[in-house]
Amino acid sequence: MFGNQREKALKKIRRELRAGLYSYLILSLLEREGELHGYAIRKKLGAMSGGKIVPSEGALYDILKGLGKLGLVQYEWAEVGGRPRKYYRLTDLGRDVLEELGDEVKGIVEVLKKMGGAE
Repeated sequence: MFGNQREKALKKIRRELRAGLYSYLILSLLEREGELHGYAIRKKLGAMSGGKIVPSEGALYDILKGLGKLGLVQYEWAEVGGRPRKYYRLTDLGRDVLEELGDEVKGIVEVLKKMGGAE
């Protein structure tokens, strides 16, 4: 009984935590790297996190679509190796939002350090 409730709670909280984290990391990565296609974003997140923070393909493209609707990223089609690919880049608004979010993330990291939850 409690096992099912526990799994349900973990699933919901992880989904919420990861959604915001993925958005922030994608914006940060685009600021750092310039233009990237979706697969490259996913691959770089995986490499940087040792495979711990890798959104599914579906989640990644949903996040990119949402960031686009907010005007934080834009994309351009390019043909690479005979295949069309969407290359995403940060907008000026995306840079502004990322800068403000960066201050919040630093604050969160500081609190986690004080609580012993982040090294």
